[in-house]
Amino acid sequence: MSTSPTSSTAVTDARTEPTIDLNADLGEGFGRWHLTDDEALLASVTSANVACGFHAGDPLTMRRVCEQAVAHGVRIGAQVSYRDLAGFGRRAMDVPAAELAAEVAYQIGALDLFARAAGGRVTYVKPHGALYNRTVRDGDQAAAVVEGVRLAVGALPVLGLPGSELLLAATAAGLPAVLEAFADRAYRPDGTLVPRTEAGAVLDDPELVIRRSVALARDGAVTAADGSILRMTARSLCVHGDTPGAARLAGRIRTELAEAGVAVRAFT
Repeated sequence: MSTSPTSSTAVTDARTEPTIDLNADLGEGFGRWHLTDDEALLASVTSANVACGFHAGDPLTMRRVCEQAVAHGVRIGAQVSYRDLAGFGRRAMDVPAAELAAEVAYQIGALDLFARAAGGRVTYVKPHGALYNRTVRDGDQAAAVVEGVRLAVGALPVLGLPGSELLLAATAAGLPAVLEAFADRAYRPDGTLVPRTEAGAVLDDPELVIRRSVALARDGAVTAADGSILRMTARSLCVHGDTPGAARLAGRIRTELAEAGVAVRAFT
């Protein structure tokens, strides 16, 4: 996999200040169980990846988060997943392409209903967990996700890893491909994420995460797990909502980005 850009979306323009979107996963609860501090995160992020019921989320949670996002002026994105509530969408699954496309469309459609009822709409799509990782290299699953996006609401932007099969499929289908980087995940030298099953895959030092965020947004660079420097152009930066203290961390990242001269704005 290459970390070269797969679309014309870039972290900076020579004529303007560096710009980045700040996204986080929201609505990752079910019933009485709540994982993310949605209200607090929405005070800092510019885009909300809302769980659509397959890895987390339920109708009431989806409705509430959409209403809160609209109130905060935050863009609503559909975070689609394999059907895996028990495994939080992080278990590898083999789903036939036609079935996956239909399930992706189903999730987007459900969230868009609540988004529109709140006065907003779904403005982009991002896969979650195992589906996100699978579509980095699996062209068939990537094409199925893109088919589901087109089936649901048409030409929505797709958020994904630079150089991934997902973004290649989105571009081929005429959908905007938006490059994403991760503030709190370790990278391999090839630009892919270190699997969560390996030690050090998730970074829990807030100061390190903040420094990496600024470097990614301002300089287009991040240090891989082996110490090498990756050049990585991204338009959106992800902070995981289920990380302990995620809301406070997102707020600090936004403050540090602004102080570093980086404009924090949604990509849609």
